[in-house]
Amino acid sequence: MTTKEEIIAAIKAENPTLRAGSDEYGYVDLTVEEYEAEVNRWADARLAKLASKEALKKAEEDKAALLAKLGITADEAKLLLS
Repeated sequence: MTTKEEIIAAIKAENPTLRAGSDEYGYVDLTVEEYEAEVNRWADARLAKLASKEALKKAEEDKAALLAKLGITADEAKLLLS
């Protein structure tokens, strides 16, 4: 699994600076503290997304193992549950 530090390094490589604002009101560069906080928020979001994907993959693997243990297909399990 990717670590938070690796994700932060990737985000910083992709976005060496960050700005806030809009075309209408103009933009300002984030301070070092704001930049670090935003990068951390982005890293947390990416970690959560990775964890969610891994949990889904694990659930699918568990389901396949159970179906194999029972000797039935997913379609047959659906028929049993309907």
